[in-house]
Amino acid sequence: MENKPNTSVILWLLCGCFLIFLMVVIGGITRLTYSGLSMVEWHLFMGAIPPLNEQDWNALFQKYQQFPEFKELNYAFTVNDFKTIFWWEYIHRMLGRLIGLVFIVPFFWFMLKKKLSPKLTTQLGIIFLLGAFQGFLGWFMVKSGLNKEPSVSHYRLAAHLITAFAAFGYTFWVALGLKNSEFRILNSELKKLKKWVYVLFGILIVQIIYGAFVAGMKAGIGYNTFPKMGDEWIASNAFSLSPFWLNLFENKTGVQFIHRCMAYLVVIFSGIAWWKSRKMELPLSLKTGFNVLSALVLLQFLLGVLTLLNRVPLSLALLHQLGAFLLFGTLVFLMHRLKSATSQ
Repeated sequence: MENKPNTSVILWLLCGCFLIFLMVVIGGITRLTYSGLSMVEWHLFMGAIPPLNEQDWNALFQKYQQFPEFKELNYAFTVNDFKTIFWWEYIHRMLGRLIGLVFIVPFFWFMLKKKLSPKLTTQLGIIFLLGAFQGFLGWFMVKSGLNKEPSVSHYRLAAHLITAFAAFGYTFWVALGLKNSEFRILNSELKKLKKWVYVLFGILIVQIIYGAFVAGMKAGIGYNTFPKMGDEWIASNAFSLSPFWLNLFENKTGVQFIHRCMAYLVVIFSGIAWWKSRKMELPLSLKTGFNVLSALVLLQFLLGVLTLLNRVPLSLALLHQLGAFLLFGTLVFLMHRLKSATSQ
């Protein structure tokens, strides 16, 4: 079965990838519009029907009024104000349920049609576990903002985001594995190129996590200058907490500084990988992949700078997050193709 890719299964998995991408888009809008704490109850199967009349809206609004976000931040909200934040969180949750159905229902259909090999069935099981864990982390993240502080934990936000990336990446990897590799070359230069790409991927993962930290801590609001942080290359309060390691995770200025530094590393390593790929005989898909990679990195760097200079407007912040997603997907594609090309 591995040698005869099933087009319908591949399309199913790619459809799942697109829905996860859309989920990240809606999640980004939900976060940037501060809508994530508008639904204070969590039901796995209930709650699919939205409010249908003013009585329903008033009942939901009264529940929202019992929690810190309303009491401390949105105490002047009316029911109409509440509606504007409710819909984004509602769409986000409903899309999560849709993704579950899109994965589960065709899975049983393909099982009945005997189109899934044992290996692929195991891989799909991992995808299901990642999806379930992502849903749990969504609830776990929202829960952190419904207690004493009207904001979610930046650690839980980072975990929620990186798990979405992981679910997309693994699903995309499995889909790519169902299509035969274009070529196979065993040489040291190609293996070195693969190592550079893998290192770049590791750096990108750390950068995405720190991007989530910046978002969760609202660390992008402050030091809105570039390339310096105000008048300094390293802001004087970037490492002011004690013990020192707290600055890497709890200090807003320190987190922003690290996010800046990691951006330079991504640019440098992607540039090296692109330059090395230019010197090699590679199929068009890989050549194109490295060109797309370098273009996305430069665009992402520019979007990051513009987002910072403009104090994190919704449009630029969302584009910056989507840029990270596209960059992540491009690297998954390159790693898979390079792994296939260099495998024995």
